[in-house]
Amino acid sequence: MSTINQQRTQKYLHARQQHPAWMLLAARRGPLMLSGLEALFEHQRDGVPFDVAVQALADMLAAHANDTDFEIITEDVASQARYELRDWIKRGLITEREGRIHETDALKTALRFVAQLDQRMMTSTASRLAVVQREIDNLAAALNPDPQSRTAHLERRMAELQQQLDDVRAGRIATLTEEQAVEGIREVYALATSLRADFRRVEDSWREADRALRQAIISAQYHRGAVMDQLLDGHANLLNTQEGRVFEGFQQQLNQQSELTEMRQSIRAILQHPSSTRALDDVQHSTLRLLVQQLIKEAQVVQGVRARSEREVSQFMKTGQAAENQRVGQLLNDILQQALQVDWQRQAVRRQDAPLPPLGVALAGLPLIERLRVKSLDGGDDAELLLTTQYADLDQVEDEFWQAFEGLDREALLAQTLQTLEHNGRPMTLAALAQALPPGAHDLETLTLWLDLARESGAAFDAGQEEHITTHDQDSAWCFTVPRVALDAGALRAAGMQG
Repeated sequence: MSTINQQRTQKYLHARQQHPAWMLLAARRGPLMLSGLEALFEHQRDGVPFDVAVQALADMLAAHANDTDFEIITEDVASQARYELRDWIKRGLITEREGRIHETDALKTALRFVAQLDQRMMTSTASRLAVVQREIDNLAAALNPDPQSRTAHLERRMAELQQQLDDVRAGRIATLTEEQAVEGIREVYALATSLRADFRRVEDSWREADRALRQAIISAQYHRGAVMDQLLDGHANLLNTQEGRVFEGFQQQLNQQSELTEMRQSIRAILQHPSSTRALDDVQHSTLRLLVQQLIKEAQVVQGVRARSEREVSQFMKTGQAAENQRVGQLLNDILQQALQVDWQRQAVRRQDAPLPPLGVALAGLPLIERLRVKSLDGGDDAELLLTTQYADLDQVEDEFWQAFEGLDREALLAQTLQTLEHNGRPMTLAALAQALPPGAHDLETLTLWLDLARESGAAFDAGQEEHITTHDQDSAWCFTVPRVALDAGALRAAGMQG
């Protein structure tokens, strides 16, 4: 066997043993996991609570309990579902953060592979071929240092643009056919969804760098200067990766609201094309419509991880934690070194009195969980389990309990906002809306919802102009400073905002 074939075989063997997507596809209960996880993440892009995922997977296992191919434990499907999720978290198929599980690139890869099994259309569409040809031409011209070749390339592009401009002025406007439009929309969707995967990889890389930095701080391997160097070098290395450059470019666009507004308007125009219903299903249509909003959320998560790492490193630099970690680490090393020098094989040494009191009673005959369980010495009588219903007067419930239920009804506020805008017949600023619909106790939530509606509808924010809105809550008055923007009823309904 040739060396190339051996390397390829070893690569595939390693992928089968280590890559989460391959292990999932080869697993006995892989189809159930794929179906359950796809249904969970299909409508919840911000992660799924772990308990909700366990219950959903348990229902999936119970539905196929009679299928002997899956080897399902019918007596306790909930425990098996919890074990399956924990096992795939360890393997890297999904991640768990703050009690919620999130999808990874490995899971998306497995789902794409299964989805492509039923698709007979060519992946190399005509639009993709045109993109490849154009990029090859541009790259060849950019790599060529010859001025004459570069001049000829630019003149050719200018001639093509001039010809297109002349055709438009003459009324000869060539539009895409339906097949070309479907191909183009699908290409845009594929590229747009890959951006979120890039952001997730940046987040995972930042978390891994933060974990390595914390381990270095705890192990007292680095002094303050070395910790700062590792932090800065880690950030620089992450930004030099391909997904890091994509994320950095989007961060620069966040500072230019005009580009994001144009991007939203372009996406809205694409989705309003008749061919979009054929190119995308309902879920894909919604995903592409909310692309900018989802990218902003992903960017905020990444920035939050980076800010937390920088904040804790700053605390480490300003306080005496570095010297304290080194002293504690040195003390632990000395204790362990002395323990290694003791001859524990000698019975006289093991029975020798120690200056420290025993930390626990030696009960080798009991299981570990029984030794760790807290025992009560008071009373030996069996306590009767009380299952009677306890009644209480509602007047005894404190006011804070009832206030917790008085949240903002976002759907009702959206309907009132649309009704007010349509009745007014012209766009209204946030200050005008606050006068027509006084926020009351939910002033902050109301203003936040109006700002979200303005961003989703593509409303233009007046650069550098602000408004001051004063609200009254019982005996208190609050003043909010918000950017000046006007909401329009037609734009809200065009963006899919229905009351």
